[in-house]
Amino acid sequence: MRTWCSLALEALGREREEIDAINVYPVADGDTGTNLYLTVESAAAAVEAVFAAHETGSLVAGRADAVRAMAHGALIGARGNSGTILAQLLRGMAGVLAHGGDADHLRAALTRAAAAARQAVAHPVEGTVLTVATAAAEAAERAAGGLTAVVAAAYESARTALAATPGQLAVLGRAGVVDAGGRGLVAVLGALLEAVSGQAPARTSWAVPEGLPAPAEDCAPAGAEGPAFEVIYLLEAGDEAVGRLRARLDGLGDSLVVVGGDGLWNVHVHVDDAGAAVEAGVEAGRPYRIRITHFGADRVPAQAEPAQRGVVVVVPGDGLAELCTEAGATTVLARPGEPPASGELVDAIRRAHAREVVLLPSDATLRHTAGAAAEQARTEGVRVAVIPTRAAVQGLAALAVHEPDRGFDEDVVAMTAAAGATRYAELAVAERQSWTMAGICQAGDILGLIDGDVAVIGADVPSTARTVLDRMLSAGGELVTLVLGQDVPDALADALAEHVREGYPAVDTVVYRGGRQVAPLLLGVE
Repeated sequence: MRTWCSLALEALGREREEIDAINVYPVADGDTGTNLYLTVESAAAAVEAVFAAHETGSLVAGRADAVRAMAHGALIGARGNSGTILAQLLRGMAGVLAHGGDADHLRAALTRAAAAARQAVAHPVEGTVLTVATAAAEAAERAAGGLTAVVAAAYESARTALAATPGQLAVLGRAGVVDAGGRGLVAVLGALLEAVSGQAPARTSWAVPEGLPAPAEDCAPAGAEGPAFEVIYLLEAGDEAVGRLRARLDGLGDSLVVVGGDGLWNVHVHVDDAGAAVEAGVEAGRPYRIRITHFGADRVPAQAEPAQRGVVVVVPGDGLAELCTEAGATTVLARPGEPPASGELVDAIRRAHAREVVLLPSDATLRHTAGAAAEQARTEGVRVAVIPTRAAVQGLAALAVHEPDRGFDEDVVAMTAAAGATRYAELAVAERQSWTMAGICQAGDILGLIDGDVAVIGADVPSTARTVLDRMLSAGGELVTLVLGQDVPDALADALAEHVREGYPAVDTVVYRGGRQVAPLLLGVE
């Protein structure tokens, strides 16, 4: 279960933009991939919390704990129409898988999930994620063999059903695309197949036909062909009150999906009167985490006058956070083993109070998370560009050339070029014996990682740092950046700066204090 959640999040991260691009139903707002990613991100975070509690001794982590956490995390983090339906699918599966993880339980789980999802949708439509889920469940019921055989049958049937969706739903046929939500479910089932079999299924190219307009350009202005607002909220209420709520919301708008149970529900509806939808929730129980999105907000023409601009940067230490804040950036602190979630990045974008924002994730593993956060912020009317910085020193290089007075695109290009021209390295202490690209290391060895790979194994920090610097500067360079961890003495920086002056007279050196959380030494060469 833990591996499945992780792989599903990775798969949706890879395919998020492509799924967004084919999102034409029920509203062509180009966010289905992002919403699915955010929903699974919440589910995966809940599962990881169970294991974190287990590691501290406060909870015993088992399959039942993991599946219930997954379902709860998806429920409270569900976004959009497809994300809400996916949350109900996962909740339906969890109700069965909590009691067993063999092939028979999985068959029953997929069947219950498909039925629960259909019941949650006020007016089920064929050619959508519901059709794909039903096909997967029916194939699982027919499949003989063990767990892997059942998942493989469900996955292959889901792919076949997805390929047929353009012939079932007219709007898909006209656009020449498969259903976006269904494609997301296929990605999730593919991750499940990889989790149980150990082998990733071959990726299918669901190519978007050339010339297909972007969803935002293809759909009519808000209110011309459907409701103007998407309303989503969590609701604490009893079953009877939720039944009345369904009837009232069904009369107010469309795309109504209500998922959950046991007193906690996730409500999703498209309406023209957002206030009435929220009031209906107040009458039913206690609504909270209310999100209202205007479908036309992301299609407002850009203002001709210069817009206020901000920079959001992820940093690994409080010292760098202070440095970047002094430079005018909004910072997000990444703690060891706790990378920021997309919600934290969205909050930081909001804190920037800017109409244009440049986002610097400073970590290759945050690429998908940053992309999802940017997409979410765009729905709120903020123009966001993500520069795929892979290390803190690349973020510093980009921030150094940031000029808010020039054009947004020009600024992004300059910052991207500065980050791309910066090689990065760090020193770390080996925790155990292991194989590396530089050979076998022992616990306590000093590892020099260049561009993410172990390149040097040393006995102490100073000599390892010198070797790393020499390797990086052998390819040329003009500026060396050194970021010292909290417990590293200033004498090390002085010695390394002198080493650079003696061996590379044309190269300058700058030194910063990274503070807590930072590795013993971060290095950058521009």
